[in-house]
Amino acid sequence: MKLSIRHETHYEYSAPLQYALQHLCLTPQANAHQAVEAWHVSAPGHLHAQRDGWGNLAHSWSMVRQRDARQVYRGSVTAHGVVRTAPSAELADEPAAPHPALYLRSTALTAADAALADLGRAHLAGRAAVADALLALADAVAAHVVYRAGATHVGTTAAEALALGAGVCQDQAHVFIAACRAAGLPARYVSGYFHSPSAHQLASHAWADVCIDPAARRWLAIDVTHRCAMDERHVRLAVGPDYAACAPVRGVRVGGGEETLRVRVLIDVDPPGQA
Repeated sequence: MKLSIRHETHYEYSAPLQYALQHLCLTPQANAHQAVEAWHVSAPGHLHAQRDGWGNLAHSWSMVRQRDARQVYRGSVTAHGVVRTAPSAELADEPAAPHPALYLRSTALTAADAALADLGRAHLAGRAAVADALLALADAVAAHVVYRAGATHVGTTAAEALALGAGVCQDQAHVFIAACRAAGLPARYVSGYFHSPSAHQLASHAWADVCIDPAARRWLAIDVTHRCAMDERHVRLAVGPDYAACAPVRGVRVGGGEETLRVRVLIDVDPPGQA
């Protein structure tokens, strides 16, 4: 599938903004699942490209304004391009990528309590058929953490989402990852996009990779929200131990007062009308 993507993040502040620094994980990379035919990222300041500790191609930019500035700041970060995807759900990391064992460590967002550990053991004990077991776990997570926009926030932990019984794709991915790690399987968070023909305007999506062969660094990608393995509808942006490590846009600021944030993601099949 050939997908045309546009991701816009618009900011507006109620008071003068004195300083801003942002880190962007908005650039997809070529792999066995996808080929990047064109991609461009723009921001209010000069972009500095770097490879982060998880192997993602990231950018940073900063802005400093005079302290006597009177103007209320408005700005936007935009990423757009064309990616061709394949239906493959498996990936193999490059030798230079972080070792899969690093993704056994819990984080503040993915620490497993007794309920998460029980969930992982119930579905992954033995792991005779890894793919089937992981999809069964995805079904269980989706049933326990019903998709409900606005029920959680970016700081909600996996344990909190499971106890609440609701959340969004980020929460479902965190619960799934925590359960996998508790069962001894390395798992990592994936940020990206999902093409849904019925929804022209979308938000970013999240799913998970599980290492099914650490020696060969082979991963199987599972989308808990859609209860399926990764397919041609998915575009990968970045990976990390949790959302905080590979959020599409994150940063700090000084000044600005109240922030108004608008995000728009548009995904179309290219050429239109084909899939």
